[in-house]
Formats: sequence, structure tokens, C-alpha cells
Amino acid sequence: MKAMILAFEAPGDFAKRTDKAQYKAYMDEWRAYGGALGEAGVFRNGAALSGPDMATTISVKGGRRSVEDGPFSDSKEQLGGYFVIEVASLEEAAAWAKNCPAAKNGRVDIRVVPDYGQGG
Repeated sequence: MKAMILAFEAPGDFAKRTDKAQYKAYMDEWRAYGGALGEAGVFRNGAALSGPDMATTISVKGGRRSVEDGPFSDSKEQLGGYFVIEVASLEEAAAWAKNCPAAKNGRVDIRVVPDYGQGG
């Protein structure tokens, strides 16, 4: 089964991306995690996302489209990136997710990627 690991990072962790003193340690942890997924043969896809200051939220209510810049999530944590993995079970996906760096200060969601008969 394919699963998506959604890494929701705390604001302080996003700040490490632009802090020269903390950047290397921050990125080394993410590279190690991605490397472990790759070495185990479960990594299928993934990417970091730009910070919430670059977000645009679009909604349609009552036939009117609204476009707003900035993060408007109900959570303090913001989506920082994702990994698509292929594993045998949801339990195996959870085992990988608990080691995601975002789990320390933010949260990590796991979503099964359904196969609707389109080859994966």
C-alpha cells in the first residue's frame, strides 16, 4: 500500500530553514530521515514545501471565490513537506512516521493513498 506522511512543522522549526546557525543541523536531520526511507526501499516521492508565509488559500462560498495570502490553518503547525512511501501495512507506515523530524515539535499525519484502479 502507498501512504503519504504529511509533516506539519512548528513555527520554530520553519524558522530554522533561514537561520544560518541552525540550518545545517535542521537539514541534516531531514536528509537522514529521507535517506533511511530510501535505503529501506519504501520511498516513492516527497518534497519540502515553502513556508506558510508563501501560502495562498482559495475557497468558494456562495458562488464567490475568495483568494487570501498567508496561512489560515486552524493549527499552529503548518504543512512543511510530505513523503510518499510504499509499505505492507498502516502499522509499518506509522513506524516510519514516528521517526519523522516533524513529530518532535509538530505533528505527522499518515494518509493511505488509495488505488482507484489506475495503476498505483
